[in-house]
Amino acid sequence: MRKTFLTAIVSAVLVLSGCAVSTTTMNVLQDETVFNPVTIESLAPYIASGEYVQRANNLFMVFDASASATEDYVGESGYKANNEPIKLEVQREILHRMNRTIANSAPALKLADFKTSIRSFGYGDCKGYGDRYTDLHQAPTNYSTEAFNLATETIRCAHGRSEIAGTLGVTGNDLASTAGNISVVIVSDLISNKLSSKVNDVLGITNLDYPLGDGEEAITALRAKYGDRLCVYNVWTGEESEKFDSEEASYSKNPETCGQPNSVTAERIATPEGMKDFMRAVLLSPVPKPVNIDCSQLDSDGDGVNDCEDKCPNTLKGTPVNKLGCWIVDVKFDNDRSEIKSRYFPLLDKLADDIAANFSNLTIEVQGHTSSTASAAYNMKLSIRRADAVAKYLNKRIHGPHKLVPHGYGLTRPIDTNETAAGRANNRRVQLEILQ
Repeated sequence: MRKTFLTAIVSAVLVLSGCAVSTTTMNVLQDETVFNPVTIESLAPYIASGEYVQRANNLFMVFDASASATEDYVGESGYKANNEPIKLEVQREILHRMNRTIANSAPALKLADFKTSIRSFGYGDCKGYGDRYTDLHQAPTNYSTEAFNLATETIRCAHGRSEIAGTLGVTGNDLASTAGNISVVIVSDLISNKLSSKVNDVLGITNLDYPLGDGEEAITALRAKYGDRLCVYNVWTGEESEKFDSEEASYSKNPETCGQPNSVTAERIATPEGMKDFMRAVLLSPVPKPVNIDCSQLDSDGDGVNDCEDKCPNTLKGTPVNKLGCWIVDVKFDNDRSEIKSRYFPLLDKLADDIAANFSNLTIEVQGHTSSTASAAYNMKLSIRRADAVAKYLNKRIHGPHKLVPHGYGLTRPIDTNETAAGRANNRRVQLEILQ
């Protein structure tokens, strides 16, 4: 293994026992690797396409700073540098590239209320003494490119075992201050999620009927607390010989609303396209595709007639309609005549009362329509005369403010076929339509 850490001997005087002295080893990053420049792509094209929208309002990083992070990174060639990097350095480089992706995606990403946080896990000297197993390098705060970079640079020590579950439990408490959707990204070389933890005590969850104690169950506990707001992702930095398994390394399956992939190797996201694709999954979600619904199950204008049969689809809710969904004045005229017969007076009187009581502040168009019998010019004139006749009758009987506008449409707006007598009868009508 390449030596990139300074080994420091730290002496501690145990006051209570007199003068006993103990020594411990602390691995602190010294000769840092310089990675070759890489292109970082923006997520803006995804959003501009209209196929994706921003889902995550919070990005919480969980970083593996256990002893295995001091091992050489043995990936193929995705992280070329001035020397052979160790896992800790590759993991920090991944955070830097994620940060640059976010920065390059503004203003398409809404970052004003976007929060980030970085927490590491390990054990022993790097975390101080006693039972401490996690450090908070960046408390949940509004996103800043510089602040995220500086927090990443503070991860300079790796030691001890992997307390992933306990750290996820503490992360659960960090999330308590958030609003909106949350993406948690775990960057680690773990090959097993069955690890010891203190998650039960940390989260204070006692209503789960399984023994808490591993990473997968820690995620389950987080889901119990945060529901579908939470999406969990994993970036694996282990060796190929450890046989990466995406199902195992992902800790738990995300809800369908979370982006895919939810678990990747460090090599997969080493390319510009790979990082872009992963960050799309972490921060965005696809726009739901419209579902085709049977029109017979819909009544868009709320008039009681389903959309398949509704020939007047924009009728105002509450207006009286016929079986075709149209506000029809059932007045029949003699051939080539526009005089209203006396037997229709009671019908029109009731209509006048309805308009005065329920639609007095609206403009109503009184429409004259005909079938296709005779010429278009003839039918247009006839429809105008009939619309005028009905409008004049109603105007005389409506008390209070109202506005009726007569308009003839001739044969231009049939609601039924003109090939049958019944269809032509439906098309010869006076119809009311609310304009505003």
